[in-house]
Amino acid sequence: MQGGIEDEEDESRADVSGEIRLPATLEGTAGPLPETVEIAIVGGGVIGLSIAYHLAKLGLTDVVVIERGYLAEGASGRNGGGVRQQWSTEINIRLMQESVELCRRFAVDLGVNVWFRQGGYLFLARNAKEVARLEKNIALQNRCGVATRMLEPKAALDIVPELNLTGIVGASYNPSDGILFPWPFLWGYARQAAAYGVRIFTQTPVGGLEPMAGGGYVVHTPRGAVRARRVINATGAWSPKLAELIGVQVPTWPIRHEICSSEPLKPFLRPMVSELASGLYCSQSMRGEIVGGVSLPGHGSTYGMGSTLEFLATYARRLVRLMPVLGDIKILRQWAGPYDQSPDGNPILGPAPGHPDFFLACGFVGHGFMMAPIIGKLYAEWLTGGAPHEIFGRSGLARFADGSGAQHAKEDFNIG
Repeated sequence: MQGGIEDEEDESRADVSGEIRLPATLEGTAGPLPETVEIAIVGGGVIGLSIAYHLAKLGLTDVVVIERGYLAEGASGRNGGGVRQQWSTEINIRLMQESVELCRRFAVDLGVNVWFRQGGYLFLARNAKEVARLEKNIALQNRCGVATRMLEPKAALDIVPELNLTGIVGASYNPSDGILFPWPFLWGYARQAAAYGVRIFTQTPVGGLEPMAGGGYVVHTPRGAVRARRVINATGAWSPKLAELIGVQVPTWPIRHEICSSEPLKPFLRPMVSELASGLYCSQSMRGEIVGGVSLPGHGSTYGMGSTLEFLATYARRLVRLMPVLGDIKILRQWAGPYDQSPDGNPILGPAPGHPDFFLACGFVGHGFMMAPIIGKLYAEWLTGGAPHEIFGRSGLARFADGSGAQHAKEDFNIG
């Protein structure tokens, strides 16, 4: 799975190592870690690679990315690819406005087609409380310049005629939200970071972090050690394990989130459709597959990423209730990935208290993928001498100890 931390249950990962050097390929080649670097990013998911790319773009190329497995092995390669601006807090709305713009320019800026298409997000409400939440959020989104609008149920049929409106009492729709293909998105960051000079090591688990007297850490791996002035923990759901190596307690936990993909169908579904009550979401890929998932509460914290019949049955019932036209489709693939759940549903960013050279980039729940472009950009600007964006002040680890997290509002819903 995604991350740089060594897995005690799979020591075989240490037997094979690779470094990604050339932008033309993602095949690792054997080679030693450098002796010293300015920044070591542990975790080769989209958050870590976005930070690496943006650092290098600003001229800081003395950077290594250390990934215990392969790129796109974890949550970054196991999600639905949604990118939305429909949030309930102003800071997240404005961050995602910038992130959507970065996604829109991705093919031009990085030379990789990620199939980004802005077909919108359609949220569906089944009770008056959900309608009230949507209306409140839309008012804030409109003030921020996001063109979300509230719809009567019948108006939703103008966007998705195949909907069954039984039980639907309202909807919200923003046409500039979108979907992109996860794998080239991540690989694009990797290729361009490597082209700038960042060294990316796969199959390289981190087994220890040794603080140095003058600051920074010696990062120990089975294929050698690297002395880094700063370390960034971007290992997603494995962030607590890496932080524990230096005695830092990160209060996040992994939650399995399942997803599946159907046979290709003739294109008919432009937006991401999401049902607030059940957490159901689905979209149609450029190749025609229906890709979607649904919330299954009550499974607790787990690193087990196996697929279940319970998910498939629940998803099928709710999807067919919402769009009966999909009742006869065949499911071709089913998989799972880890949400990195934080206590308040918001990310944990910035240096760990008492450890000014150990930075956190975790706790995004299911939204690290869509926030990666802007978080990588803001992190890089800060670490190369710029002023920190206010998100870092709001998202520090200390908020869980001193109560300041009350100032960091919890999102109303965390879907797709």
